Amino acid sequence: KYSSLTFFNAKNEQLNLKDFEGKLIILNFWATWCAPCKDEMPSLDLLSENPNLDNLKIFPINIGQDTYEKSLIFFEDLKIKNLEIYFDPPNTLAKKFKLRGLPTTILFNKDGLEFARIIGSIDFLDEKFINWLSNFN
Repeated sequence: KYSSLTFFNAKNEQLNLKDFEGKLIILNFWATWCAPCKDEMPSLDLLSENPNLDNLKIFPINIGQDTYEKSLIFFEDLKIKNLEIYFDPPNTLAKKFKLRGLPTTILFNKDGLEFARIIGSIDFLDEKFINWLSNFN
């Protein structure tokens, strides 16, 4: 359970995942130099618009030591319009979750428990994935 999972928004304000308990949460770990991250980010962006997943909160967390400006250019180039950029400056979450590669997506249920982990790029708009995810919304 995520009692002390913290990360930062673009204004360098610390956020704590426990403040979002009751929501279905996706943490997506990425970096600007990661080609598979570039492939999947547009579908992750569109997933956040799905009306059947109205309880979903998506946090794309940059763990590549990229600046906000570089991250913003990455989002603008991909025409990302729904997602915000978050950071894990000391790499605390990357270490905590023992991340082995990028992108890695970790899903938490409404009780704050991790129930799935996706290592590598996927199409977040895949119908089977959305139907499966809807069970947890």
